[in-house]
Amino acid sequence: METKQSMSSVNIPPPECMLRPLEVPYRYLFGPGPSNVPPRILAAGARPIIGHLHTEMYEIMNDIKRGIQYAFQTNNHMTLAMSGSGHTAMECAVFNTVEPGESVLVSINGVWGERVAEIAERMGAKVHTMVKSPGGYFTTEEIEKALAKHKPVLFFLTHGESSAGLAHPVDNVGDLCLRHNCLFLVDSVASLGASPLLMDQQKIDILYTGSQKALNAPPGTAPISFNERACHKMFNRKIKPVSYLLDMTHLSNYWVRMHVLYHHTGPVSGFFALRESLAILAEKGLENSWRQHREVAEYLWKGIEDLGLKLFIKDKDLRLPSVTTIAIPDGYDWKELLAYMMKHHQVEMTGGLGPSIGMVIRVGLMGYNCSKFNADKALTALADALKHCPKRRG
Repeated sequence: METKQSMSSVNIPPPECMLRPLEVPYRYLFGPGPSNVPPRILAAGARPIIGHLHTEMYEIMNDIKRGIQYAFQTNNHMTLAMSGSGHTAMECAVFNTVEPGESVLVSINGVWGERVAEIAERMGAKVHTMVKSPGGYFTTEEIEKALAKHKPVLFFLTHGESSAGLAHPVDNVGDLCLRHNCLFLVDSVASLGASPLLMDQQKIDILYTGSQKALNAPPGTAPISFNERACHKMFNRKIKPVSYLLDMTHLSNYWVRMHVLYHHTGPVSGFFALRESLAILAEKGLENSWRQHREVAEYLWKGIEDLGLKLFIKDKDLRLPSVTTIAIPDGYDWKELLAYMMKHHQVEMTGGLGPSIGMVIRVGLMGYNCSKFNADKALTALADALKHCPKRRG
């Protein structure tokens, strides 16, 4: 029998905000991500939940694996999707292939190299960095010299540096890493599906991406793939990885060997959405997707220059098709420009990130958002903001 005291023990009332229905505005997400999710992918994520260890779920996971292999252009058996954002895949790659005290070489020309360097440092690696200002890139000669000097077990490079709008050359870097007995780790979160990348042909040992950019799925899943060289390194460790959740010994059982052993509860609805996004990419075709992103980007670049603005990356061949960076125009407060476009056009663009803060405005047209219609919408919002926001003298 309940006492009066136990029945009245709830003394914090329901919050008023939770007694109102959820309201979410529609925004044109023309920043560096997430991008707008097409109705087909939203519908996939809204399908009824099934158990994460059900046979049907493993079939969907196998579809995802095959879709990632196509998107990455790899035959790697050790291919899966992490339960988390791109940072989860980033940590998974470092935690599993590097042991405390081992040398790691990180190229930094934006925020993502900074993140990997910190992750590797936190888990006890000896971190060496190659640093250039946002928009800079590393020659093969510079990379080989650093590999010879530091003798790392892992070299990190960002293919699509979204904080600067740079698509970094990847050709021949895998050969250098192979020659120096070093694993080649590449971040393609902002570039996959938008800029050509061929994992096997370019001898990339570990490649990862995110779900929320050109793939157009909601944030929360992150494809990753390891080749045989990477697998040999991570499955012959002296000590266990620092993270239980990201331990590939367990994740390989869950994803690759399809053992019905409980490790963690995967994001079932997120996997539904990711599966559908990979299906859309397969239907479109990788080369068609690359071509579309390039054509729309070039249309956007011309429109930006017609407004009298300057593109941050001068070399057209080094520009990231999915995320364009505009040098902040003289006399304008970039925060005021962004706020005006959001208020009057419901258009999201963003400023810089990490070392590029205060240097650029970023415009992203990825996947579902990648069209000349949306480029015109973005250009109209920019032109209106330039007209109505105050311009100050230097």
